[in-house]
Amino acid sequence: MPTQIIFGTDGWRGVIAEDFTFENVRRCAQGMARYLIATKQTTRGLVVGYDTRFESDLFAQAVAEVLAAHGIKVYLVDRPTPTPVISYAILAQNAHGAVNLTSSHNPPIWGGFKVRADYAGAIAPEGLKQIESLIPPPEEIQRVNFDDARAKGLIEIFDPKPAFVKQLDKLVNRAPLRQAGLTVAVDSMWGAGMGWFKDLLAGGATRVVEIHDHRNPSFPEMNNPEPIPPNVNHLMELVKRERAHLGIATDGDADRIGGSTEKGVFINQLQMYALLALYLLEVRGQRGAIVRTLNTTVMLDKLAKRFNVPLYETGVGFKYVAPKIVETKALIGGEESGGYAFQGHIPERDGIVAGLYLLDFVVQTGKTPSQLLDHLFELVGPHYYERIDTSFPEEQRGAIIARLQSAQPSEIAGFKVTGINLMDGFKYLLADGGWLVIRFSGTEPIMRFYVETTQNHKRRDVLDAGLKLAGLK
Repeated sequence: MPTQIIFGTDGWRGVIAEDFTFENVRRCAQGMARYLIATKQTTRGLVVGYDTRFESDLFAQAVAEVLAAHGIKVYLVDRPTPTPVISYAILAQNAHGAVNLTSSHNPPIWGGFKVRADYAGAIAPEGLKQIESLIPPPEEIQRVNFDDARAKGLIEIFDPKPAFVKQLDKLVNRAPLRQAGLTVAVDSMWGAGMGWFKDLLAGGATRVVEIHDHRNPSFPEMNNPEPIPPNVNHLMELVKRERAHLGIATDGDADRIGGSTEKGVFINQLQMYALLALYLLEVRGQRGAIVRTLNTTVMLDKLAKRFNVPLYETGVGFKYVAPKIVETKALIGGEESGGYAFQGHIPERDGIVAGLYLLDFVVQTGKTPSQLLDHLFELVGPHYYERIDTSFPEEQRGAIIARLQSAQPSEIAGFKVTGINLMDGFKYLLADGGWLVIRFSGTEPIMRFYVETTQNHKRRDVLDAGLKLAGLK
C-alpha cells in the first residue's frame, strides 16, 4: 500500500529512505504537476531547488523529470541554495512557483518537499490540500529522462545568486557594512547558507569568520541545524574566541536566523524579531503593519502601539503569515522559530537579509548587540522566553487534545489566566502580559510548549504547569 502523504506547514517531510523515497518524492511531484495543470499554471515553468541534505540534489532531479514529463519548464538551481534565494528566483524567472527539496531545521534523517506560490511565498492552506489530494499511487507517475529533458530545453540549470544579490542591494547598502571594520562570526550549520555572508561582506575592513561552512548531511556538533541552543553553542564560543562584534547563525536552508551578542550571549528568537522590527521603525523610519504568529513576542504589540502601526496575529507557519503580509503590505512578518520577512522583499523567511539588517543596526547606531537589547527593553520592558520540545505517545494524541480542551484553568503558575486563544493550539493569556502556548508541531512528531513572561524566575514554573495541563508531567 502506498505511503499516505500529508502536507503540513510548507509541504511534506519524511524520514529519508523510510518514507522519503524517490518513489514518494516523484508522487509529490506528480501531484504538483496536476495542481499546476488544474490551476492553469503551466506556461511559465517552475523553479526547483535543494539544500545540503543527503541526496537532495538527486531528489531535485527526480522532481524535474516528473514536471518535464508534463511539459512544465524546470529551472533547476546549480548548487545547494538558501530557501529565500529559491523563492526570489520565482520572481526573477517569472515562474509559477517553486519546489524546494529541503527539510530546513529538522534532524539529518529528515527530507522535505517544500512548495511555493508564484508570489514567492507559501502556498495557502487550501492550495496545499489541493496538491495533497492530487498525489497519485506510484503506477500513475509520469517521468522523462533527465538528460533528454535538458536537451529539449525542458530542464534548464541556472545560477540564482546574481539576481538575488541585485535584490539585496536594493534593500541594504553593503558598502558601510564591508568598511565597518567589525568581526562577524557566522555559523552556517552545514547548510545552504554556507559562504553567503563571507561573499556579501568581502572586500573591505570587516572580517567574517565562519564555521560549519561546507556540506555534511550528518550535521555533526549539533542536534539539528536549527539556530537555537544548544545548537548555537559553537557560535557563541566562536564569538568569544575571535572577539567578534556579533554572531549570526542560519539554519539548514538559511531562511531562519539566530544571533549572539558580542559577549557570546544568545539573542533568542523573540528578541531578534523585536530588534529587527525596531531597526525598521526607528533607524530606517519605515512604516507598515507587523504580522506575527500567536506564539511570538508581545514586545511587537508594544512597538506597534509606540510607533502607531497596525499589528496582526496569525496561526503558526508561513502558510498563514505570508498571505497576511501580502494582504496588509506589511513592514515585517515573522514567527517564533526565527523566520522573518521584510517589506520590499519577498513574503518569505529570509535569514540572509535578517543577518544583514542586524549588522546594519549595529553599524548605523554604533551600539553593540547588548546595548541594542538594553535599548529595546527600555522601550517595551524586559521580556523572557523559553520553549520545550517533547515527544509524546502518538496513540495518546486524541486524549491529550481532549484533556486540554476540557481544561479551563483560572491560573497558571500563580498568574491569573485572562483569556484562552484556540486559533492554533492552546494559548493562555496571563495577567502579567505574558502567555503560554501548547501545540503539536506541524513538521515533527513532537509537542511544543512556549512561554513569554515579564518575570524571569517564572519561566520554568509556567512551562511545568503546561506539561501538567497536557498530562505529560
